[in-house]
Amino acid sequence: MIPVSQALDQLFSLVSPLPVEEVPLTKALGRVLARPLAARHAQPPFDASAMDGYALRDADAQQGAQLRVIGQSAAGHPFAGSLGAGEAVRIFTGAPVPQGADRVLLQEDVEAHGDSVTLTGAIPQGRHIRPAGNDFSLGDALEAPRILAPADIALAAAMGHAVLPVIRRPDVAILATGDELVPPGRPLAPGQITASNSYGLHALIAQAGGHPRLLPIADDSLEGLAQSFALAQGADLIVTIGGASVGDHDLVAQAAGAAGVDLAFHKVAMRPGKPLMAGRMQGAAMIGLPGNPVSAMVCGHVFLVPVLRAMLGLPAAPAPRQTMPLAEALPANGPREHYLRARIEGGQVQPLPRQDSALLSVLAQSDALIVQPPGAGASAPGEMAQVIALRS
Repeated sequence: MIPVSQALDQLFSLVSPLPVEEVPLTKALGRVLARPLAARHAQPPFDASAMDGYALRDADAQQGAQLRVIGQSAAGHPFAGSLGAGEAVRIFTGAPVPQGADRVLLQEDVEAHGDSVTLTGAIPQGRHIRPAGNDFSLGDALEAPRILAPADIALAAAMGHAVLPVIRRPDVAILATGDELVPPGRPLAPGQITASNSYGLHALIAQAGGHPRLLPIADDSLEGLAQSFALAQGADLIVTIGGASVGDHDLVAQAAGAAGVDLAFHKVAMRPGKPLMAGRMQGAAMIGLPGNPVSAMVCGHVFLVPVLRAMLGLPAAPAPRQTMPLAEALPANGPREHYLRARIEGGQVQPLPRQDSALLSVLAQSDALIVQPPGAGASAPGEMAQVIALRS
């Protein structure tokens, strides 16, 4: 068995960022920006009014002054001339400030009469003008790599970009194995159970930015597994579920070997999740997950999501951890790193009472994993623990 950190390092060595593709702004949400975007113009591209009012020269901004209104400037319809002494231009929010003007007075601070206005209010210090480039300047960059959020897409659009360079989503083939498995919705015959891991992992992969595809459930035979591996052709990552242990019916390692896998490791010093393997086959990375539902999902968070992020050009790093006080005592840990299902409540992390690796109901109640290092001693309430959040 190898430690979790070594398994992660070996997994990262199996993958690299995928090629770049271009997508329209409307398809870019959640994608990873592949390279920085330079602004194609300043924003705003001109000095713009921040208020509805009147544009005038600062020298004419005297309480009681009367100015002649020579035109107006509206968004998309700028005033074409230049402002002189004793003159004003009616202006609206977002409109270009006329040449010669260096102040905007609010419309409630003037009294209009015909083609002139009288400055009735006190002259404020603020000029109510947004200078050209106030938001960003020509050539300013939206940095990469980054997962594009709605605000990033708005900024990219404002910078003048209609299509964005993003990393292609990893194509992930998901292969569940086991004679006992039947798809959800079908009645169960004696000895059968409903396949659930593949659907949880499908959701996890999609959430992490991958493109998951479910392969038919493979039976426990070398022939069936060989057929399933053939269906995985073209994937960037092959994820198997079950059959990775050493029992008589655990045939994934044998079938992968027959398919030409270059095995990187088999078994990790963690619980749940010890029977984990990884390598490369058919030009793709391959991760073999345990069959127990919670083991598969925990390994998905600990290994699969970081690998997908690396394939998307994001930093190759473990799942983020935070430090939180324990709500109750924990017993000493054994020689394997332990990932306990838990809930975060009131600024503390509470381990859930049942930690069996087959209990999906407990995992669904969890929003965190407590990470106990190998050989850690017993912990008292209030002691700090490392925590991986499961929900954003």
